[in-house]
Amino acid sequence: MLISLPYQRQKAVDYAAKWYDKRNPRYLNFDGIGGDCTNFISQCLYAGAGVQNFTPVTGWYYNSSSDRTASWTGVEYLYNFLIKNKSVGPYALETDISSLHPGDIIQLGNSNKFYHSLLVTEIGDIPDLNNILVSTHTFDAHRRPLASYSIQKIRCLHIEGVRKYQ
Repeated sequence: MLISLPYQRQKAVDYAAKWYDKRNPRYLNFDGIGGDCTNFISQCLYAGAGVQNFTPVTGWYYNSSSDRTASWTGVEYLYNFLIKNKSVGPYALETDISSLHPGDIIQLGNSNKFYHSLLVTEIGDIPDLNNILVSTHTFDAHRRPLASYSIQKIRCLHIEGVRKYQ
């Protein structure tokens, strides 16, 4: 039976704090081959979810650099997995910036595409660009103010929970 469990937000945030400026040797570093941001965000999500979805092609998992889904490392693919996932793993709802919580994901884009993934690590009293701090790879950052980015397009993904088989 498929059950829904809470997403462990603090575990995702703690993972980001530990690994934001270095690379976990369990995962390939994608910095030189397209960027490591979504790989890092997937690692954070996995820390908070505790389960991967091993469905070929449309799932979300990483066993090795040659045995992984595109959703583990690709901005658009991660978005599609989280929004459409009705099976095992984390699932999300696209929301506005005021509904974000630590452990949620922000993706930045331009007129052509979304290209960068960030993990929300802290939110001040007022959830706006000046009071949201994020962590990411590629351009390594931890607790960086969201307002410090040049933002053309933004989308916010609130992780609603995690499904797994009981």
